[in-house]
Amino acid sequence: MNPIINIVDAVLVGDYCLRLTFDDGKAQTVDFKPFLNHSHHPDIRAYLEPARFSSFRLEFGELVWGDYDLCFPVIDLYQNQLEHRNIHEAAA
Repeated sequence: MNPIINIVDAVLVGDYCLRLTFDDGKAQTVDFKPFLNHSHHPDIRAYLEPARFSSFRLEFGELVWGDYDLCFPVIDLYQNQLEHRNIHEAAA
């Protein structure tokens, strides 16, 4: 059984980098810029605006922006793996 992991602290440490601390003591810096740059969705790309990106907050152990306009599975943040390649890309 997998334990539930929560984010207990998030600090802006660069333009699009957050230092995340998890409730098991693990801490790491996650760079969101590649994810934002690769997105084709205008609502996601809007977070390339620095003021908008820095408006994040923690809610119930999750990192969110707006009314959950932008959020990520905690396990992806924990593993620092925001972008997932699809099967077709991996086979190429």
